[in-house]
Amino acid sequence: MPPVPDDDATVRIGPPAPKRRGRAGLILAGLCAVAIIGGGGAWLALAPLASDAPVPPVAAVETAAPPPAAMPSATPPSGPPRIAVTSADEATILADRSPGLRVFAFAADPRVLVLSFATLHAQGLMLNRLGAFVEKAGVPRDRVLADLELDAAIIRAGETADTYNYGHDYRAADLARFFDTAAREGVALRPEEQQLGDLLVQRAMLAPGAVGAVISIPPETTNPPVGAAARATILRHELSHAAYFTDPAYAAYARLFWETVLTEEQRAGFRRFLVGEGYDGMNEDLMLNEAQAYLIHTRDRRFFDPKLAGLSDAEADRLREIFLRDMPQGWLRDLTRAPRALPPLTAAAPAVQPARDRP
Repeated sequence: MPPVPDDDATVRIGPPAPKRRGRAGLILAGLCAVAIIGGGGAWLALAPLASDAPVPPVAAVETAAPPPAAMPSATPPSGPPRIAVTSADEATILADRSPGLRVFAFAADPRVLVLSFATLHAQGLMLNRLGAFVEKAGVPRDRVLADLELDAAIIRAGETADTYNYGHDYRAADLARFFDTAAREGVALRPEEQQLGDLLVQRAMLAPGAVGAVISIPPETTNPPVGAAARATILRHELSHAAYFTDPAYAAYARLFWETVLTEEQRAGFRRFLVGEGYDGMNEDLMLNEAQAYLIHTRDRRFFDPKLAGLSDAEADRLREIFLRDMPQGWLRDLTRAPRALPPLTAAAPAVQPARDRP
């Protein structure tokens, strides 16, 4: 992990950028934690889940009359212990300093699970393999990496298991696909990943058609440097992904903005930036999801400077105002600054030109 950035340095929120970029960054995709929501993101993600096979019944014990009152069983009859999930808002999650893993159901939308880890290493153990499977560039999308393959992918990215990602976000459908694929291929998952699986089963997030999201945030650390402000930025970024995963109206609006408001040149600029950050540039859904999260909900320049996507400050501000003007009602809008009045954005409206092309 690079040293603490200067005020004008940029910190990455997503996957690690290739070393050729030569800039520090908070990579938001390797934080380990577990969260379940009810369906299929923003900035929280979890690790592989454990098997939910039913516990075999305890065999009857043959005895002479009178039979013993009961025979203790070494196998718990009810499966793994339930994982505590606490309802909390954004401020409560950020204020928590628990020494271990904490799982929060986001108060505004309990389908969003936020995993808060005590260490970056713990987050990586639970979520790095999942992150590689869902969104990292240069790794297969159709199979789950074994331990040695995952280690090699992290090394190729120029990172460590602790810094592969600083924040995670996954939709329910991708979580289910990850665990199904791992089980089908016989990939041995870590205990932390199995714990994530147990959590997802507990929250019914792996069921067909489930809607939900799991996001994660790292702890405050000094090496690598993650302060309170950076942690808050990461959480808001991940929450915007969670909204994209759980709110169809918001997802449709973000896609409309990507396809009809951004010009082809601006989309290409975001794509270059995101590919440079280590995201899979062939995944269009990922591209537009990350674009909305960085442009609209990541206002700390250490994490995102518009020039990295080829935008001037004036262009970025104008695009933000356009997006916020007709952003669908919901908890994410409630968390976001209200913009000044602008012409409405509709599917039938012509694409709005960037500020540099307008009077």
